[in-house]
Amino acid sequence: MSESPPDSVPLLLMRGIVKQFPGVRALDGVDLEVLPGEVHCLLGQNGAGKSTLIKVLAGAHQPDEGTIELGGRQVRLSSPTAAIKLGISTIYQELDLVDGLSVAENIFLGHEISRLGFVSQSEANRAARTLLSRLGHGEIRPSMEVGRLSPAAKQVVSMARALSHDTRLIIMDEPSAALAHDEVGNLFRIIRELTAQQVAVVYISHRLEEIREIGDRVTVLKDGRTAAVGLPAKSTPTAQVVSLMTGRSVEYVFPPRRTEAAGEQVLQVRNLTVPGVFADVSFEVRAGEIVGLAGLVGSGRSEIIEAIYGARRFSGEVVLEGRAVSSRAGTSGAVRRGMGLAPEERKAQALLLDQSVTRNISLASLGKYSRLGWMDRRREAVEAAELVAALDIRPADPERPIKTLSGGNQQKAVLARWLVNGRKLLLLDEPTRGVDVGARAELYAVVRRLADEGIGVLLVSSEVPEVLGLADRVLVIREGTIIAEAPARDLDEHRVLDMIMEGSAL
Repeated sequence: MSESPPDSVPLLLMRGIVKQFPGVRALDGVDLEVLPGEVHCLLGQNGAGKSTLIKVLAGAHQPDEGTIELGGRQVRLSSPTAAIKLGISTIYQELDLVDGLSVAENIFLGHEISRLGFVSQSEANRAARTLLSRLGHGEIRPSMEVGRLSPAAKQVVSMARALSHDTRLIIMDEPSAALAHDEVGNLFRIIRELTAQQVAVVYISHRLEEIREIGDRVTVLKDGRTAAVGLPAKSTPTAQVVSLMTGRSVEYVFPPRRTEAAGEQVLQVRNLTVPGVFADVSFEVRAGEIVGLAGLVGSGRSEIIEAIYGARRFSGEVVLEGRAVSSRAGTSGAVRRGMGLAPEERKAQALLLDQSVTRNISLASLGKYSRLGWMDRRREAVEAAELVAALDIRPADPERPIKTLSGGNQQKAVLARWLVNGRKLLLLDEPTRGVDVGARAELYAVVRRLADEGIGVLLVSSEVPEVLGLADRVLVIREGTIIAEAPARDLDEHRVLDMIMEGSAL
């Protein structure tokens, strides 16, 4: 454990935190020390206990054992409201915003600005505008309905909501996951402004390069225990951090690309256009080929996938195995034709969180198991178990509620869904978002194996190294236009970032 400077009294001191759930000891004596005005990074694989620990700190879970001190005084965080009153605000990865309310209403939800007992919407709008401008996003209108915002804009609103309280400690869970490359710099600017005012930040991210840039110290969790406390963020070798997280040496190793030529054309896109989003997009995907789309959030990459999948009306042509796909066919038509989608927001858009792994895997193929109005549950369970084994979904319990699985294993279940009836084309939007180092390598291997079996894959990722490492061919998207296309092996991260940021050509 690193020693704190002698004149620094910890703002937060958690000692011996234990939290048990039925059959699971999620936290087994975890320690955490955070100093005033520091960025303390919390690292660990999915399932290591990070989410449980921050829920204890946020007052959402009560620890079974251990103590929590805030500003040198022992406290009991009996509820999220109690935590907020003590100056602890949390920004979760799965944002807890209410889509039907306005931006201002979300920011001040639970502590509305009022006059004479009545909510003052005009004052709330003014205060929201000030907070949003402070975050560098004055273009977000306080009166706009949150459900109409992009994921990146929602993240900004969630940050404004945290800052609307008298906050001493902000917990940020994967805050950059939905942000474009240029927006991450703005996020870091805000964090530095906060820490200069002695506000402490607990920062959770799977992106180790972010930890180097913004972090002061690092605590690593593994299997519900503290593997290391207070390591210097900028000087601790990456290999040491990864080894502490995994218990073994793990590198960001991508599976080898196929050496033989790709097969027949699976998808052809000609002059695809969604007005105001992207225009005249043309490309192809062949059997056994992984094609990556690289670009900033808002460049149109995710929207291209949505249009191909039938979630957006478009003009132009989408041809799957020689047959045109109608813009009016919708997502059900895409599924019938042999497409599968792993969307960016898997919990909100892909999973039935309270249902079993089996039910989530069979969701798109219920007709296969239905006869005369009756479901063949035995066949459904057998085939789901086979896919759980084939994709190494852990724990290997098909009847377990899928919400209890880590992000990487949830994503494997989404991929398994499309293998029940076989797919010709898989559309993957941010497939490793919120997935830890070890699970990423496993997902990369699964995607490459599916491609090697003849499935065409179209991949979107905000992480340029991921696109370059996993894809065979890369399309660079800027402001709704393909500005470059090249084999992935002919590109490097610096060149791609130059293109997507500056619009420079190959």
